[in-house]
Parts: sequence; C-alpha cells; structure tokens
Amino acid sequence: MLTQLDPEPAWDIARLFPPQGHWSEEDYFALPNNGLVEFSSGTIEVLPMPSELHQLMVAFLYRALAQFVREHQLGTVLFAPLRIQLWPGKYREPDVVFMFKHHAHRRSAQYWFGADLVMEVVSPDDPHRDRVTKHREYAEAGIPEYWLVDPTSQTLTIWVQQQAKMPYQCAGEYQRGDQAASQLLSGFTLDVAALFDEAET
Repeated sequence: MLTQLDPEPAWDIARLFPPQGHWSEEDYFALPNNGLVEFSSGTIEVLPMPSELHQLMVAFLYRALAQFVREHQLGTVLFAPLRIQLWPGKYREPDVVFMFKHHAHRRSAQYWFGADLVMEVVSPDDPHRDRVTKHREYAEAGIPEYWLVDPTSQTLTIWVQQQAKMPYQCAGEYQRGDQAASQLLSGFTLDVAALFDEAET
C-alpha cells in the first residue's frame, strides 16, 4: 500500500501515448525522443543506452566504411540514430548504414527507405534481436549485405543475398588475424583484430 511518502507513477504522462499495439507511424514520428526507438506493427521498442565498448566498435566500423566510400565516391554512410524503413509499419535503427549514390532518391530527412548495407554490433541485453530477428528482417527488406559484430565471441560475420529478398547466405565468419571482405563493395576490407583492439584499448 502506498503511503504519503511513496512517489506515484506519472500516470497522466503515460496516458498521453497510445498503448502497445495501437501506435501509428504518425505517433512514432511525433515522439519527443533523441534516443533509439524502433517501431513494428503498432508497437514501439525503446532500446537501451549503448555501452562505451559498443560505441567504440560502431565508431571504428563507421570510420573505416566512410573513408572507403568517400575515397571511391560511392554514396552515403551514417550511423544510429537514423530510422530505416524496412517496409510500411516497420522501422529499425542499424548501428551503421550505407546507401549507394544512385539510390539517393531513397533517402529523406525523416528516414531512409531501406539501405544497401547495414552493420550491427550485438547488444548484450537481447542478442537474439541482432542475430535472428534483424537478420531475418533485413533479408526480407532486400538489404543486400549485413555485417554482424559479436563482442562476446570476437567474430565478425558477413551475410549476403544471392537474390533480392531471399534469406541471407554466410559469406564468411572472421576472427582475429582475418581480413573481413565485403562482397557488395569490392575492395573494402576490415582488420578484425584492429576492430576489437580499438574497443579494448
């Protein structure tokens, strides 16, 4: 039982928002939030604040990819928070995203319509989300290449599509001592040891 000294939840604030399962895309875009919030079929998912380790790896991935893309004038590389519409009613915020310049019409101020390559660092709060759920969704959305970094096993796995919107095939699982190589971006490689050493340092 609550006493006069017990704080009460801010029920009035909670009632300003729709219940889970009843959110619209308009409700989602109207959220006054500068954090990571994803949207799926009327439900929002507020993602936890990333750790320093997570952000160091994301920063390394972004710098490496952005430098390669800039040098070859291939397109645009960005990082979360940035909404990616996988299909109407489904929005994700990958850690790193790339779009070819000839697909620039799929970019807008609010969100991108898909992407050509996405990268995720597995989050410890829910590894299944990155390894299974997003793996399936990114393939269904027709994103040609998916890089998945697992800090626990210190591996980097690259998944690719042989045909649009078909299940991913593993192009390679890389560990320390390996150079991970993109199939989508010919010539783009990444030193796996350097990725994990950057984070540990």
